[in-house]
Amino acid sequence: MTTRATRPRGETPAPDCCAVPGDAALKVAIIGSGAAAFAAALRLRQGGAQVTMVERGTTGGTCVNVGCVPSKILLRAAQVAHVRTVSPFDGAISPGTPRIDRRALLSQLRGRVDELRATKYAAHLDAQGITLVHGAARFADAHRLRVRHADGTEAVVPFDRALIATGASPAVPVVDGLAGTPFWTSTEALAAEEAPAHLLVVGGSYVALELAQAFLRLGSRVTLVARSRLLSRLDPDIGRTLGAVLDYEGMRIIEGRALRSVRHASEGFTLDLGGEQVSGDRLLVAVGRQPNTAALDLTAAGVATRSDGAIVVDAHLRTSVPHLFAAGDCTTNPEYVYVAAAGGTRAAVNMLGGDERLDLSIVPAVIFTDPQVATVGLDGRAAEAAGIAVEVRTLPLTSVPRALVNFDTRGFIRLVAEAGSGRLLGAQAVAPEAGELIQTAALAIHAGMTVRDLASQLFPYLTMVEGLKLCALSFTTDVATLSCCAG
Repeated sequence: MTTRATRPRGETPAPDCCAVPGDAALKVAIIGSGAAAFAAALRLRQGGAQVTMVERGTTGGTCVNVGCVPSKILLRAAQVAHVRTVSPFDGAISPGTPRIDRRALLSQLRGRVDELRATKYAAHLDAQGITLVHGAARFADAHRLRVRHADGTEAVVPFDRALIATGASPAVPVVDGLAGTPFWTSTEALAAEEAPAHLLVVGGSYVALELAQAFLRLGSRVTLVARSRLLSRLDPDIGRTLGAVLDYEGMRIIEGRALRSVRHASEGFTLDLGGEQVSGDRLLVAVGRQPNTAALDLTAAGVATRSDGAIVVDAHLRTSVPHLFAAGDCTTNPEYVYVAAAGGTRAAVNMLGGDERLDLSIVPAVIFTDPQVATVGLDGRAAEAAGIAVEVRTLPLTSVPRALVNFDTRGFIRLVAEAGSGRLLGAQAVAPEAGELIQTAALAIHAGMTVRDLASQLFPYLTMVEGLKLCALSFTTDVATLSCCAG
C-alpha cells in the first residue's frame, strides 16, 4: 500500500517555508539521473509525488556509464586474458598468448552498458511517470531551478522539495604542464580503442590500481606513480601485499614521489618526479574524484558545502536547508554506489514525511584488483585512534583450503576484535574474490557477534569465506593443528 504526499483535508498548517498547499501533490525536483536519483525517484512516485528529473548528460550517472559497470567488464576481460597467459597449472595445461581485439572488447562493453542503462534506468522514466528534462540545472533560489538546454534556452522548474544527486567526476591536479595535454582520466581510459605500448598511471588509490592492472594484463607496459604509498588510507599490509602482486606481474611501481611537472610531445608524455623522469606514450591521471557541485549555484539556495564542494548532509540526507536533500558522491558520505542508492531512498522517504536515517556505521568496500581487497569496520589503526583495545589475527591464505586447491595463496584475511569481549569490530582481506566474503563479516559485525560466535558457525568447506571461520578460530587455536575441515 502506498501513501500519497498530500495534506489531510481540513488541517490548518503552521507557517512553513516548505509546506505543500492544499491537496496538491508534492513536487520534487531531482538534479542528476544516477543511482541516488533513480532510487529516490522510484520511492517518491510510490508515495504519490510528482517527480521532475534534470540531467545535463547521459541518463544513468557514473556507475553504469563510466564507472562500476564498464570498469568491471574491462577488469574481467583482463583477468581472462591473464589466466590464458599464465596460471598455476601451466605445467599441466599449456599456456598461450591470447589475441586481444580491443575494439571488439569495447563493442561488447558498450553493448552491455547500453543494455543496463536502458533496462535499469531509462525504462523507469515512462513506466513510473517520471518527467525527464535535459539540461544543466542551477538554483535560482531555494524553491526554483533554472535549467539551461543545449540550444541555449532556459526553463524554470519550481519545486516543494529537491534532491541534489549530481555525483562526482575525476579530479585533475594542478601540475605544471598537465593542462591542455591529451591525458586520460578513468573516463577516457575505459573508452580507449587502442591499448598503449607504455601507460603511465598517476595515483595510488583504487581507480588507479584497478585500471593499471587491467591495462597491464591486456598487453600494455605500465608504470604507476603514487605520491604516498599504495592504498594509503588502508592498513599498510594491504598496499604492500597488492604491490608485491603487481610487481610480480611486471608493473613498475614508484611510491612516495610527487609529480612535479608533465611534458607532452608527439612521442608521448614525460613525468618529472624530482630526480627522475619517466616516459610513456599515454598518461592516466587517477588521483581521486571531486563533487559535481560547482555549477549548481548552491549559494543561491543557501546550501552549505565543504571546502572541496561536497554538500554537507545529516543522517537524514538533509542539507543546511531543511527541504533540500542530497545523496551520493556529491555529498560528504562515502563514495559507493550502494551508499548513493540507499541515501536516495531514505531521502525520498523523508521528503514524504518519514524519518529514516542512513546508517553508515558498517560500510563494506571492495577494490576489484586481482586479488581483490575487501574491508569492513575498523582496522587496527582506526581502533587504536578511537581508543579501543583490540586483538588482531591475520590468517595467510596458505591456511585456507580453497586457496590451496586453487594453487593461489596470494593474500590474507584479518579480523579485529575488541579485547576482552571478543566482539568483532572489523575485517580486511586481500584474496581472490574477497568481495564475496566481506558481507559475511559485515553481517557478523551488525549482529554483534564475537569471534567465538563466528568460529562456531557452519561454513561450507572449500569456499573462500571459510577463511573467516579459520581466522576466528585462530584467536584461540593454532589452525595449523586442525584437520582439513575445521569443526
